[in-house]
Amino acid sequence: MTQPHNYDFDYFVIGAGSGGVRSSRIAATLGAKVGIAEYKDIGGTCVNVGCVPKKIMAYAADYHGHFEDAKGYGWDVKAPKNLDWGTFITRKDAEIKRLNGIYDGLLEKAGVTYYSGHASLKDPHTIQIDNTVVTADKILIATGGTPRKDMIPGAEHTLTSDEIFHLKQQPEHILIIGGGYVAVEFAHIFHGMGSKVSLCYRGDLFLRGFDDDIRETLKEEMIKQGIDLHFNCDLAGVEKDQDTLLARMSSGKTVECDTILSAIGRVPNTQGLNLDEVGVDLCPNGQIKIGDNFQTSVPNIYALGDVANKVPLTPVATAEGQSLAYHLFADKQSADISYENIATAVFSQPPIATVGYSEHEAEGLGHEITVFKTRFRSMKYILAERDEKILMKLVVCKKTDKVLGVHMIGLDAPEIMQGFAVALNAGATKADFDRTIGIHPTSAEEFVTMK
Repeated sequence: MTQPHNYDFDYFVIGAGSGGVRSSRIAATLGAKVGIAEYKDIGGTCVNVGCVPKKIMAYAADYHGHFEDAKGYGWDVKAPKNLDWGTFITRKDAEIKRLNGIYDGLLEKAGVTYYSGHASLKDPHTIQIDNTVVTADKILIATGGTPRKDMIPGAEHTLTSDEIFHLKQQPEHILIIGGGYVAVEFAHIFHGMGSKVSLCYRGDLFLRGFDDDIRETLKEEMIKQGIDLHFNCDLAGVEKDQDTLLARMSSGKTVECDTILSAIGRVPNTQGLNLDEVGVDLCPNGQIKIGDNFQTSVPNIYALGDVANKVPLTPVATAEGQSLAYHLFADKQSADISYENIATAVFSQPPIATVGYSEHEAEGLGHEITVFKTRFRSMKYILAERDEKILMKLVVCKKTDKVLGVHMIGLDAPEIMQGFAVALNAGATKADFDRTIGIHPTSAEEFVTMK
């Protein structure tokens, strides 16, 4: 590729998270001269303060249940009373550092020039990284998002997910504010690790947008576990009394705890980029407005991932970054990404996985539907005498017999759902499910035996 003589780079990426790293690396392998800037740790939210460390913590939390269940199978196992928090955090941090090194190595191997520092736009082709100024023909903004807090009295005594991964001590009693992925996943994590957990959500029921049966089942299971749930209320203020936090709720109740996690959502990282000055338009919620091929209102500037107005999921950002690189540097006419049937998982306890439409979504789109549903206890839990249920659900179009949605809460749900995402993208019908012979004995076979 011939580099424009008046630019330092063909392509410059601001943000070295999943989408930015993939896009820069692919572009470089296609012959582009590429630079990338990141002011935090390489790998972005997912690797450092998101999916990866959170899943590691969820694995650690699961061992509590494994110790208990082993007794039912004849193992003389005495569950440890306490998690060695220091050892666990040290091991977790070492793994994240290893992944940082892998990402760094991928960029170096591809020939991408890496800048450690805060990047901003001086004009549509000029980027300033701290005291360094470079120019680029095309620019990608892939700066992701950051957790937000409510500006309530005492907000300085609350933590976000960015800080919760680096606690020096395990909380004795943690209050979690919010009702999304982060809130219910950390409720599982800290409950499994032995902390007392309270969760407060301003709505009727957490996980808005998920299938209602799934949401209700998770609520029931969390109550069984002893997690203290508060709905239709919010955090009104926090006072600190020595080592105790007094959380005043909008319901009038006060919760005494030692840690408060604010998990009320995320905002796009657009601050300090000087987007207004160069004419990059934003959506009302602060995300960067993009059109076809991830192009912003400035023709040579692109945006993707959580900072843009699409689907805020790590695998989506990765796919977007790769697609854009091929579009820009391999003459691919379109950087098309299908946003239909994107499977997602919530690592709650029990875990949730879903792909396609919920009942309400399907009906809202005008489909006349048939719902298939089964509820049972996992075979694994029978001897363990664990009272935890699995719920599986299919949403099917009556007219076409096409499966519109697959939903599950229960053991191994995220691992099971990936294959069904392939089936939905292939246009599978209920008849296709019915003629598929199940693997016995498994929970997953229930999806192909529902009547």
